[in-house]
Amino acid sequence: MGDNKMARIKYAYKGEDEAKIARAAGFRLQISPKHAVEICRELKGMKLEEAKNYLKEVIQMKRPVPFKRYNKKVGHRRGLRGWDSGRYPVKAAEHILKVLENAEANAEYKGLDTENLKIVHISSHRGQPIRGWIPRAFGRATPFNRPTTHIQVVLGEA
Repeated sequence: MGDNKMARIKYAYKGEDEAKIARAAGFRLQISPKHAVEICRELKGMKLEEAKNYLKEVIQMKRPVPFKRYNKKVGHRRGLRGWDSGRYPVKAAEHILKVLENAEANAEYKGLDTENLKIVHISSHRGQPIRGWIPRAFGRATPFNRPTTHIQVVLGEA
């Protein structure tokens, strides 16, 4: 094997030219996989600055994320266009914003034009759950696991 001691990560994106893209990933983030899916769907194809501003507004609870897939019993929010149900997934937005900023730093290191970056690919996958237990009556216990999420981001020049 080579000198590279880093883990080999399989991205869900098959890129054309490695020199024109920058990648970043977050693993086993303790955020809701469902919230991450909704945010990633909304960010795909956005310009980087626009996406960062969007996430900052979600964190400040000024702009809702439309919940299109996981929207059973989700209330309506003001300010959504073409969709009614939505939420403000603050914790997930904070973690995804960090991964986006890492991807931007990687792009800058590679010498890409950071003013002109676009989110070519962003996806979330369920990670390994953190196992836990809740004590019950008569000396029994029930599993109570916390979900984790993997996030992948690929930026390209627009």
